[in-house]
Amino acid sequence: MSQTKLTFKRYEKKYLLTAEKYAMLRSRLDRHIQPDEYFKSTVCSVYYDTADYALIRNSIDAPIYKEKLRLRSYNVPQADDTVFVELKEKFKGLVYKRRISLSASDAVDYVAGRISVPEDTQVSREIDWFLRMNEVFPRVFLASDREAYTAIDDNELRITFDLDIRWRDHDLDLTLGDHGKCLTEPGQVLMEIKMPESCPMWLAKMLSECEIFPTGFSKYGACYKTNLYNGVFANV
Repeated sequence: MSQTKLTFKRYEKKYLLTAEKYAMLRSRLDRHIQPDEYFKSTVCSVYYDTADYALIRNSIDAPIYKEKLRLRSYNVPQADDTVFVELKEKFKGLVYKRRISLSASDAVDYVAGRISVPEDTQVSREIDWFLRMNEVFPRVFLASDREAYTAIDDNELRITFDLDIRWRDHDLDLTLGDHGKCLTEPGQVLMEIKMPESCPMWLAKMLSECEIFPTGFSKYGACYKTNLYNGVFANV
């Protein structure tokens, strides 16, 4: 198994597919893609935000620059299993993701300011700076059942499919299971294409033939708008 990658710089395009579109596209993709390191997993994330959800509200406004912090695991971890603390930034359409690995219990303590990371790195310093500038707390848990692939002729081109996207605003700890309420409609699949440069012609042609077009769908953003907004501003 290859060494886990901790920094990313790429373009990310999202597509919300019906069950029919998903089946149509998958049958065409098979000859171009292969399973990646995390082929099948339950992706679990705890998103951190301010008391008034300032980070996600800013993100929804589609600024030139936006950022978010989350804890992520692939499948439900135990307290001493490795998870990632991820700082994700987007500037003029280009996504920068930096992450450090810690045990699940240490990751919670680190973001809460109770411990320091064992190794001082450029990425840990960037996360430290974010935490100094933003008073954040765990706000939302999101999970999905993911299939992940890379292109056969380019392992930097990654395609993921998220099924059964679910959320909760309690039990905000990766170790407490992947349960939650449904966020998407039955049968819907979120596809993400992650690429260092422009979309290859074979893939662009395939998407056009299937009449599949990008969407601005964000799991955390959709969760906030459909489930959290009214509760936050009900008394304003």
